[in-house]
Amino acid sequence: MTGEEHIATTRGAPRFTGAIPPLVTPLLDRDTLDRAGAGRLVAHVLEGGVKGLFILGSTGEGPSLSYRLRREYIERVCRLAAGRAPVLVGVTDTAFAESVRLAHTALEHGAAAVVLSAPYYFPAGQKELLEYIEHMLAELPLPVLLYNMPGLTKVSFEIDTLEKLSRFDAITGVKDSSGDIAYFGELVKLKRERPDWSILMGPEHLLVESMRLGGDGGVNGGANIFPELFVQCCDAVRADDRERADRLQGRISALQALYDIGQYESRFIKATKCALSLLGVCDDYMAEPFHRFRAPERSRVREIIAALEPGALAAPDSMGEPEA
Repeated sequence: MTGEEHIATTRGAPRFTGAIPPLVTPLLDRDTLDRAGAGRLVAHVLEGGVKGLFILGSTGEGPSLSYRLRREYIERVCRLAAGRAPVLVGVTDTAFAESVRLAHTALEHGAAAVVLSAPYYFPAGQKELLEYIEHMLAELPLPVLLYNMPGLTKVSFEIDTLEKLSRFDAITGVKDSSGDIAYFGELVKLKRERPDWSILMGPEHLLVESMRLGGDGGVNGGANIFPELFVQCCDAVRADDRERADRLQGRISALQALYDIGQYESRFIKATKCALSLLGVCDDYMAEPFHRFRAPERSRVREIIAALEPGALAAPDSMGEPEA
């Protein structure tokens, strides 16, 4: 059975639009889910009005988690969402068969789609990538959102490759985290052939610009922290309220100071988890080999959050002391 036969979709409106946070994975230790924190996190973003939940992506530390824990998180988030918003599940893996198994777990628990990037570690050529996606579509039981993340996978979905893949109805769109706005502009042009595709921006500082080019919304890490801000920003762009959209993008731009704290690539996830910890949402334990922010960084995160949203912070260290 081909990917085209798996999912018959109507080529109408995009399936996924607006603000869709790539949820962090709350942890208590290297292989224990912070279940209470996961419940608070899902409630927090749904109360903010988000249009979907994306789990087990980069912000969710998906590749660093055991398959058992990934399956547990899929089940829990789908149950917590309870149909109030679609759940998209990251299934990217170095092993083809493991991606397929995760996709079937997602189907079992009611997810709306899976998210698939190029397999990492060994970078594929474009012909290999095209064949890989075609073979994967024949096995996956849910619609597929492709995830362009060249910074981590070491290979980009070239526009010509995506154009070839556009014939597969099972593919429902692309999330682009390249940070290349010119590439995104070319990506949006594929909607001429696939008006039903969801074209979503990853880097949040480009959210408004990307939507004005024709994008459908954003999968932005900051929406874990301030979901309503990202929902309102997407809504303002869609309503063509330029003044309001620019003002909200300004607040999102101010939030980017979080991601300058620390010196390693993991700082983006550390800052997001730290902020959620300070808001009283979930623990900020990181999947190994990374550690949570220590006291000086934690203090800086607190200052930024307090400046953006006075009164939002929980009591000091309410989620526990950071590591020494």
